[in-house]
Amino acid sequence: MLKVIGIALLLISLSFQLLAASAKIYVWRNEQGVLVFSDTARPGAEEIKVNPQNIMISSSINTSMLDITPQKIPDIYDVEISQPKNKATIWDNTGSVYISGLVKPLFKSGLNIQLYLDGKKYQKPQSRAIYILRNIDRGEHNIKLILLNNKGKKIASSKKIIFYMHRTSIN
Repeated sequence: MLKVIGIALLLISLSFQLLAASAKIYVWRNEQGVLVFSDTARPGAEEIKVNPQNIMISSSINTSMLDITPQKIPDIYDVEISQPKNKATIWDNTGSVYISGLVKPLFKSGLNIQLYLDGKKYQKPQSRAIYILRNIDRGEHNIKLILLNNKGKKIASSKKIIFYMHRTSIN
């Protein structure tokens, strides 16, 4: 990325030098008596002659070391479950669990997250790493998040998190 920016800056500076060689400069005094320099002529303005020897047209910058071939930056993602914490105990009589995940760096358009609950896919993959589970049975459960590319291939996964659901028993 820095190489592309460097090349762009080089091209811009060269174009300014070429424009400077052909640009005309005008000078006049405004109403307050201050000298004004401009590249636009106006009534009463005088053209200033520019010495072409003072204008650098060729660049002395060696660009042979610049590698301008596009480079593929690998998509390396890290997925983690931020809530619930591992081995957390959740007390909820409705069996509701809020699951929140983090994907670093922010994932691109087309990527999806699949939640696994107790080793089985939970619902369909989605573009957000937030799930609300309803009516989860009492006991120990494990969850895992899998990041999928636009073709459905696994590209990253979180560690397995265990949580314990406690609900009031009818007995």
